[in-house]
Amino acid sequence: MLNVFARVHVNRVTEPLARWLVARGVAPDVVTVAGTVGSVAAALWFLPRDELFVGAAVVTLFVLFDLLDGAMARARGHSTLFGAVLDSTCDRVADGALFAGLTWWCLGVGEERVLGVAALLCLVSGQLVSYIKARAEGAGLVVEGGLVERAERLIIALVGCGLHGLGVPYALHVALWVLAAASVWTVGQRIAIVYRGAQERAVPPPATSGPPDPAANP
Repeated sequence: MLNVFARVHVNRVTEPLARWLVARGVAPDVVTVAGTVGSVAAALWFLPRDELFVGAAVVTLFVLFDLLDGAMARARGHSTLFGAVLDSTCDRVADGALFAGLTWWCLGVGEERVLGVAALLCLVSGQLVSYIKARAEGAGLVVEGGLVERAERLIIALVGCGLHGLGVPYALHVALWVLAAASVWTVGQRIAIVYRGAQERAVPPPATSGPPDPAANP
């Protein structure tokens, strides 16, 4: 959803900055790793210490690096297979750290053990959404779409976290439970997409009718 409606507006900001960085010899992989390290450090430092607004703001800043590295690859005129795998791997690490930090807060200073279940559901189902797509594409199937993808997961979680840190009642509760339900639904959607794709590939081609071709059996 966000890929369709927001990409044009985001590119207007990221592409000039990407060209500026590429012109100064900065590699996209460096930006990818820097953004991941910053996201992980912020999520696991600020969130368990009950600094939810600051943590959400800093994580958001570093998550935006993920938009920048792709724009840098386009500005450079080519991407690499290693860069693509590194980017996907770092995305999973950053996402895992965010929801691990929220789970840590729920089970620690937040004293929200039930909410911790929602955070864990978000952590596991979010990883599954990405894994199903990667595994299916490795098998030659196309998996696109779903109710919530990475951008939606990050926005819902970070907005809820930030608002809770500002004192908005139940902001994080609503965000995590809605996101948990939506992520589990998306897992089911992608499994269904994979099933349909696999069934279509398994259907044998229709048999041709008519008399046998004499030339086929000399």
